[in-house]
Amino acid sequence: MHYLLTGATGFVGGRLLGKLRGRGDQVTALVRSLERARHLEAPGVRLMHGDITDRASLAPAMAGVDGVFHVAGWYEVGLNKPDLARRINVDGTRNVLETMAELGIPKGVYTSTLAVNSDTRGQVMDENYRFAGEHVSVYDRTKWQAHVQVAEPMMEAGLPLVIVQPGLIYGPGDASPSGRALIDWLRGDLPALPTRAAYCWAHVDDVADGHLLAMDRGRAGQSYIIAGPCHTLIEGFEIAEQVFGIPAPRMRLPARLLRALSVPMSLLDAWLPIPPRYTGEALRVQGGVTYLGTNRKAHQELGYQPRPLAQGLRDSAGYYCRAAGLAPPDPD
Repeated sequence: MHYLLTGATGFVGGRLLGKLRGRGDQVTALVRSLERARHLEAPGVRLMHGDITDRASLAPAMAGVDGVFHVAGWYEVGLNKPDLARRINVDGTRNVLETMAELGIPKGVYTSTLAVNSDTRGQVMDENYRFAGEHVSVYDRTKWQAHVQVAEPMMEAGLPLVIVQPGLIYGPGDASPSGRALIDWLRGDLPALPTRAAYCWAHVDDVADGHLLAMDRGRAGQSYIIAGPCHTLIEGFEIAEQVFGIPAPRMRLPARLLRALSVPMSLLDAWLPIPPRYTGEALRVQGGVTYLGTNRKAHQELGYQPRPLAQGLRDSAGYYCRAAGLAPPDPD
């Protein structure tokens, strides 16, 4: 099979590219810079210059493929760039899906996120949940717009698309806020954790496998949560303590305090260059927000089976330790 892949230079897209190559598929990778993507060149991989925000660049790359994986997106927390986020997450997704429709591509998989539901307030939601509140971040809001206002109406109109919704993704190559927190902790630079915050933790290889399962077995017009097991942030670091042999942070930051601090910081960061982790948005996201969803449907229909967090962290220990400048823990 021959697939177009957007986001091949990213965390999930890079792992997905490797898995597609590993099973013998042909891949056309849409990249903004051919020079920076040279490391992706390999037998069966064709690099094509293009950008999801430039619709004219999409059709030449997409012509003749058997399917499309649209993984590319803008993901930041604490950076106030709503125009950029909308251009990539919303308009870029519209460009990709409309080009799919125009060319009659047989099937596509679009990478959404559990964050379209924003704060689930401790509840574990499924694919039928419809969020109707105020999103806590620009990322949450723009991914919701792409999912609900762009992708779903096009699926209802007949576009053969499957949506996948990962949660928190970790593993080798992780440069996310949660990954940076793990690395800071290993360096001894993370003294405290917020209370109540909770996520569904999935290893990046499992998320990439979820994309393949969605393409191979997913029903067009359906969404599948491909998140991992649910743990609070505190539980996650307690599991990490057992894996790495380093005490988890013992100090707790009350969620209510972080939410209260987010109000004045939102006023300040509109005028001052506040570090991203201390902006109003970042404090809101840290203030007891839960991004929780069940992967039951993906397990039953696709055979999706993400690994437990302890196993995933053991599988990733070498990466996080090297990033922190430490020797990896001794294997059990």
